[in-house]
Amino acid sequence: MDVFEIKVTLQDIRPFIWRRIQVPVDIRFGKFHRVLQAVMGWTNSHLHAFRIGDMTYGVPHPDSPDLAQSGRVIPLDKVAGPGDAFLYEYDFGDGWMHEIKVEKALPADPAAHYPRCLTGERACPPEDCGGPPGYEDLLAVLRDPAHPEHEEIREWVGPRYDPEAFDPDEVNRLLWRLH
Repeated sequence: MDVFEIKVTLQDIRPFIWRRIQVPVDIRFGKFHRVLQAVMGWTNSHLHAFRIGDMTYGVPHPDSPDLAQSGRVIPLDKVAGPGDAFLYEYDFGDGWMHEIKVEKALPADPAAHYPRCLTGERACPPEDCGGPPGYEDLLAVLRDPAHPEHEEIREWVGPRYDPEAFDPDEVNRLLWRLH
């Protein structure tokens, strides 16, 4: 079995929030979506779509007529390979757009567990914070203890939320549970 090494970058956020992962080349989009949810820190509470060339793959839904076909059973290596990039959109209301860049194909390490997260930077934005502009506002409020909404926002995101933190070991523990 071969694996793809993939870089996932959340768009419209600076500094970048990104992850480098390895997945089996034949991972189906249904499972790939669950992997992306785990590695980015999302909670799978919203619709999603993969936009590859002229095609859009996702879970068909009456509120999203642009989903051309279900991607649940399509293997990744049938539509993308090393050097290809495509988009993964999560939460159509907030519009979290991710660039998925297939960096290379490698032989699988028989001692490794796939999928796995190799590295990354920064915590994922909290769900339902209003997309990139809302996230920028949230960060500004968190940085300013004198802001009138500081305590409310801090309570909402939780006392442990650190926008600069990322722990690949914690992500890999989540990925182990995807079987």
